[in-house]
This record gives sequence, C-alpha cells and structure tokens, in this order.
Amino acid sequence: MRGAERRILELAGWDVGTGVPEDGDHVGIWGRSPTAWRGEAVAEWRDAPVVTVEDAFLRSVLPGRLRSEVPVGLSIDTTGVHFDASEPSDLETLLRTAPLDDTQLLNRARAAISQIKYWHLGKYSGSDPALCVPDPGYVVVIDQTEGDAALQGAGRDAFAEMLMAAADEHPASDILIKTHPETIAGKRAGHFTDDVGLDRARILTEPVSPWTLFEGAVGVYTHSSTLGFEAIFAGHKPRVFGQPFYAGWGRTLDEVPSARRGRELTRAQLFAAAMILYPTWYDPKSDRLCEIEDVIAILAARARAWREDRHGYVGLGMRRWKRPFFKRAFGSVLPMTFANSPQAAVRKAKKTNRKVIAWGTSQAPEGALRVEDGFLRSRGLGADLVAPLSLSVDRQGNYFDPSHRTDLDDLIAGSVDLPVAEIERAERHLARIRDTGLTKYNMDEEAVQMVEGSRNVLVIGQVEDDASVLRGAGTARTNLELLRAARAARPNARILWKPHPDVEAGLRKGAISKEDLNGLADVALDKIGALAAIDLADELWTITSTMGFEALIRGTAVTCTGMPFYAGWGLTQDLTSPPEHRGPGPGIVGLAHAALIGYPRYFDPQTGEPMSPEQAVDYLVRMKDQPVQTTRLSLLQRLMKRTVGLRP
Repeated sequence: MRGAERRILELAGWDVGTGVPEDGDHVGIWGRSPTAWRGEAVAEWRDAPVVTVEDAFLRSVLPGRLRSEVPVGLSIDTTGVHFDASEPSDLETLLRTAPLDDTQLLNRARAAISQIKYWHLGKYSGSDPALCVPDPGYVVVIDQTEGDAALQGAGRDAFAEMLMAAADEHPASDILIKTHPETIAGKRAGHFTDDVGLDRARILTEPVSPWTLFEGAVGVYTHSSTLGFEAIFAGHKPRVFGQPFYAGWGRTLDEVPSARRGRELTRAQLFAAAMILYPTWYDPKSDRLCEIEDVIAILAARARAWREDRHGYVGLGMRRWKRPFFKRAFGSVLPMTFANSPQAAVRKAKKTNRKVIAWGTSQAPEGALRVEDGFLRSRGLGADLVAPLSLSVDRQGNYFDPSHRTDLDDLIAGSVDLPVAEIERAERHLARIRDTGLTKYNMDEEAVQMVEGSRNVLVIGQVEDDASVLRGAGTARTNLELLRAARAARPNARILWKPHPDVEAGLRKGAISKEDLNGLADVALDKIGALAAIDLADELWTITSTMGFEALIRGTAVTCTGMPFYAGWGLTQDLTSPPEHRGPGPGIVGLAHAALIGYPRYFDPQTGEPMSPEQAVDYLVRMKDQPVQTTRLSLLQRLMKRTVGLRP
C-alpha cells in the first residue's frame, strides 16, 4: 500500500502497521488484488477480521497505470468489497438499511450530482468535453479491462452477449463501444477488438466525456463498470449484465438480480450512500479528510489542467526567471518548450503539434493563447519574483481588452445559467475571501482610521502605460484626468487618493505632483494597502484597476471611467459605453464565479500542481502567518529588471 493510501487510513482512525495481527487487529487487503489471498490467509490463521480497501468512485484524472496521482478518496469496508455481490459489503448494507431520508443529505447529493455533471467528472476524469460525439440516437456499450476483479470471472462471451442484446433491442441504432482508458493507452486489453463483428458498432478511441456521450444515447449497456453508475445520474436506466453495487435498487435493468437487494432508491439516495456516506475523502494539499464537495473541486482543477495541457505548449514572451514555474504549471502532460519570436513559436508549435501560449501583451501569432496573472495571485508581488498561484489562460484574447470578446466575458455572461450548487459554492468562496481579508497580492496591511462625517470616495491610481489602461481607458486616460473627473462628480465628498505602488516607488509612469493634488484630493493614501483603502471607501473610482473588482465583491459602489472586465454588466456605474458583447444580467456572485473559479487556474507555487480555488484560499490563509515573500534586494532587482527589460 502506497503512502497516500496509508495516510488516508491513518486519518480515518486506522493504525497501519505490518507484521502478525494481534487481538483486536484487522488484516487490511487491497480489493481482490493478486496478493489479497495472502492477507485473507493470515486473517483466517489468526482469526482476525478483514478490512478491504479500494479506490473511491471519484479517484483521479487517469488510472494509476497511466499516471502517478495522489488519490482523493478510499472505500474502507469491514464487511466485504463493493464489487463482489456474493457477500454483503458495508456499501450494500447502507443501501439496503440506511434511512436515506435526511433532507440536507439528499440536497447535498443532488447538488454534487449537478457539479459532477457540470465539470464532466467521473472515477477517471481524463476525458475531454470538447470532443464531439455522433448525432443522438446511438447506443453505448461499456467495455472493461480483461481480468478486472469487478467482472467476477466474466469474459469475452459475456461481453459478446451484451453487444448482441444491444443490437437486438436497438436494430436501427449505431453502437458506440466505450473502452477503458487503460485499453485506449494500450496498457490492458479489453473485451472487444477493432473488428467487433457488427457493421454498425465501433470502438471509441478518443477520450470523449461520458457525460457528453450519455446525452445522445438511447440506451446504455454495462457489465459492472462504474460508468454504468455515472449513466444513472445522466438520466439513464442502464442494462446491467453483472452485479455491481449500483444494481438492484430500481435504477437499473438487471439481467442477474440479487436476492438480497430489491429496495427502490431514488438517484439522490443512491448517490448519498455511495458518494457521501460510504467513502473516505481526502484533500492532499491540506493533508486532511474532507467532503465530497471538496473532492469535486480538486478533481475539477486536475481534470481542467489535463484537458487544456494534454497537447503541450510553446511559450512566447516569457522571461527566463518565469520559465521554471511555467514548465511546472503547464508541462505536467507534455514538456513545455519556449520560443523567442512569434515566427519561431509558430514553427515549433507546428512541428510538435503544440499550442502557442503567450504572456500578457506579447506579440503573438493568430490563435495563440494568452496567459496573465489571476485575481488571487500570491503572497507578495510579482515584481519581487514571487511565483503566482493563479494564472488565467484565454483562447480569445487579453481579458483587459474590451474591444473583443474573451473567455472571461463568456464565463461572466454564462454565469446566469450556472447550476445552483455552483452559485452556492461561489457564495461560500466569496465569504471566505472576505472573512480572511484576501486580495490579489496579500501584502501585510494595517487598518487606517479616518474621521467620520464625509462620504469617502477612493480614487485608484494606475500605471498609465499599463496595457489595461492603454486598451481599456475611456476619456480619462491619466491619473490626473481620473482625479479631476471624480472631484467634478463628487464635489462635496472626501477624495482619498491612492497611487499605484510602482508609481510611488518611481518605477512607472503615472505620478501626480503635489501641486496638482491640491484641491483635488483631500487625503493621499501613500503606502496604504488595497484592503485597508477599500475599507475606508463608500465609493471607488478607477479607470480599469482590478481594485475595482476587489471593492465590488466587498459591497462597495464602483465607478469606472474605462471598461475593465467587471464593467459593462450593470454592476458598476460606467462612464464609457460598454461593448456589444456585454450587458446587464450577471450578478456579483456570478461575476465572482467567473473571475475566481471558472476563469483562473490555480497552482501550488512550489510544485506547479493544480489546486482548486478553495485549496488556493487555504494556502493563502496559511501563508498570511508567514513573512511576505520578497528578496533582500527587492527594490534594486526591480530597478534592474526595468533597465534590462525583465520587468514582469
């Protein structure tokens, strides 16, 4: 048993060791593995009970034979094993006897089902929802690997019988055979060959999403695959030719009924028992047991990374100090390579069938992906060489350029159709960010006191030659013009002026002289942190700063003279006409889901491994107790980077 499985058992209360079992000890075995008989023999010899350990029904992106990946859950069974219906198991007992009538439990089950479907997850989530399937009306027959313990000895004849049943019962339908990922990869044989002996049947060789596949199916046939379990939640009543744990409860058409089963369960009840009550779930980043909701978020992040990165990248416009992190973050499937010019990037990408991914506003060839820092970036500044824990990758352009539609625009617009469970997730996520005081850079801040009595209008200065200003500004294109506009619109307010830190340090363009500030700003918030400044404000004015987003999600009114990504949706007061692809509809929570969950990808800054948005927040909260990551010669390094063109 590997370290991760051992750790999950320990957290679940098992004292794992080796040797001869003593009184009160269990003998642990892994499923019905080739070595399980040894443990069973020892248990019989010592008259010790057996505990059987297996993967949970959400495991990883790919099977262990294809990629080493820390599992996110185990089934720990003290009665039997869930796939062997010859004897009871803890899961069968749950399904047979547990009340399964708790409203909160069943609501959690329904919510989790909707999220698993939304993110296209399964026991193995290495599928690509972007891959097309045939027109609706086909039948799905699910293959399994030869020798799979869940088959209980069934072989090719049983699968041939299943195929013939599908053909007889659907004489006018094409038949699609969904093979196991290990079979597609050539690691283990399945039960069907390329010549299946039926003209209208074919084997699917691409990793299509089962959820997409099930949508167009008129029937699903399985022996005992967990894909049959997943088909139930896609709305099917699969024909089952074996006796998997999910058969016998009224949600399947069973060829081999079980005498011990027969209770009618709803889909939510079946899910609640098998996915909430039975497994032991694990968050490897926090090294703690967790809930199904946490695991869905973790697997969604892992699956997204695999889906987006599996063809590999050629990086463009990425400075050398950033490349090691990009390699870790985007090179887990195929190694990431780099090019120093658009022409070289295109040649490399074409030669290796990779995609070009360009940093920021780098000149990039048509079709290149754009990558930028996310909106919860780090504990410390990128200017201090602190690696990001979030990056946004956009297929359509830069999120800060309102002249064209971006992936972020599409996510914000589509947030009105999010599942209720994802809206509730975003609400919890927002509440945690607010409660823990997280911001984009999470610098140390001290609260600032302000005499009450006037309406405080916070005006946010920016770097005037920053790409977001150059591309997204309206009539006010400088900090001075912004300040004048705010003063003219709010003549009786107390104007709080917050300059950009890089402008304060004299590194970037955008300074306003003291003479110009006189009469425009009442208070200059020099060297004051973002959150401390927002806490003072009744209203915030900005050209395009992401501090407007920080204020918006904290309930502060925001006026934009430009068109940042969060403007144009009816959530801000906009002094510039929005582009045609934006309009009222999304709410604050939908905006937050898009910007903080759906759009960015989160990474462990040390390893580059994918993290869920919730894991990223946990990481930043833990880091708040640590010193801000800076280098001892921070200012000198920033000056040097500016001089030699290495500024991030």
